[in-house]
Amino acid sequence: MTILKFGGSNFLDPEGYHRVARHLAQRRATGENKIVVVVSAMKEETDSLKAQMLAVNKEASPSNLDAALATGEMLSAYLLEAAVSRLGISVTSLNGYGLGIRTNSGFGRATVESVDPRPIRSALQEHDVVIAAGAQAINQSGRLTFLGRNASDLTAVVIASMLEEHACEIYSDVPGVYTGDPNLIAEAQLIPEIGYRTIAAMSRYGAKVLHHGAVEYAEKHAVTIFCKSLTNDGVVTGTTVTGHGNARSVTVARDAVVISFASVAARDNRRALLDQNGITTIDVEQNDRFGLCIMSETDFAMRLVEGTGIPPVSIGSTMVVTVLDASVRRVHLIGDYERAVSLARQLHEQMYPGAVAERFGRG
Repeated sequence: MTILKFGGSNFLDPEGYHRVARHLAQRRATGENKIVVVVSAMKEETDSLKAQMLAVNKEASPSNLDAALATGEMLSAYLLEAAVSRLGISVTSLNGYGLGIRTNSGFGRATVESVDPRPIRSALQEHDVVIAAGAQAINQSGRLTFLGRNASDLTAVVIASMLEEHACEIYSDVPGVYTGDPNLIAEAQLIPEIGYRTIAAMSRYGAKVLHHGAVEYAEKHAVTIFCKSLTNDGVVTGTTVTGHGNARSVTVARDAVVISFASVAARDNRRALLDQNGITTIDVEQNDRFGLCIMSETDFAMRLVEGTGIPPVSIGSTMVVTVLDASVRRVHLIGDYERAVSLARQLHEQMYPGAVAERFGRG
């Protein structure tokens, strides 16, 4: 059995669904008879759904918002099902109601509590390909829950574990994990193998890599993740995520949020709340105010802070450049995009001297 996950960057237009469908047909032609495919929403679809919901009701309930956001992945699953069916392959799709994954009622970023492989196994008995809508499940009361932004990775890892498959393949617009964002740092180097905890730290500090919850679940359940990219020339395999392998990196959180409070005590209380929910923060002091910088899962973090009933003094956006290695984490808050990118490039060059010459054949 093969477990695959395709991110939203694979579905920029209808042709993206046809391309993935052709890839699945090729996999079956080479002898892979049973395939489970987890899909993300089309690129930017989740943001669009959120904006529509908030335009109707800025105070929409968390459960209402979860159900609305999940429709993005549902639509993606139905579109891929249609593309696969067109090729004459027996296929069906499942959403959060039928995946056999149950969570708590932490709407916005629910936590997996139990799994039941029977629904997916039953679907596989009748069909060769089962498409799963990512990032969603149901709580113990049967209500739809959302596992968080970019959490389709987590769905793929959970399904691999529950089906007793110890590997899954995750496809995005880049073939693997790099020492820096390759879209910002041309000299960034592909990391062939990386440990769970190393890549989880990169994710928590804002790197657009695997969802940290997926990586942590994979470590707990011994699931190896293969990062790949589907190109016009075929499949490119980049990074294997396993229990070992360290790598230094420079991360850039382009949509970080700084929330400021009137006192140190207020800041410390909010930090404790965010820590309890697995959200990484750093302390900042600006204009005699005491703040926290949040580099990932900002929507969920803000929902937690707002839920305390005591609003922060101010909320602002920034960019965060972080150097990560085995023992050192250096964090730089920079409000200007160009300056942040320039600093990231400088820090990467310091970390990997000669990378420019090596990449472009100089020196």
